[in-house]
Amino acid sequence: AKFSVKEVDLAIVADLGTIQRLPLLVNHQIARELIYTGRTFSGEEASAIGLALKAHDSSEDAAKHALNLSKSIAKKSPLTIRGIKKTLTNQLEEGVQQNLDFVRLVNMGQLYSSDLDETFESLTNRRAPDFRKY
Repeated sequence: AKFSVKEVDLAIVADLGTIQRLPLLVNHQIARELIYTGRTFSGEEASAIGLALKAHDSSEDAAKHALNLSKSIAKKSPLTIRGIKKTLTNQLEEGVQQNLDFVRLVNMGQLYSSDLDETFESLTNRRAPDFRKY
């Protein structure tokens, strides 16, 4: 895989959130270098700087890893996964306090979900949870 922030080579300022988000994902100095230079970097480097989860030797390895990861996530409460996704996305967009307020609201909704009951029941009975499909 190859990555770059090419807007600088087009003589424009990146305007789709790259400048705002990249420094939140990787070291600020690395983000500056990548944004200022527009240089292309590899999947291995993306993994090393924390931009990518992992670099794989082949597309088959990447697909296998993605499938295993998705199977692991699919075993979790769908409502909780949705809440986590929204929280993580919100964290990139908002400050810490706003994000904590958002998490409070998400978790208040979780208290009334059947997923919470199913989680505790499955833990009590030492079995895998069987979450309702939404």
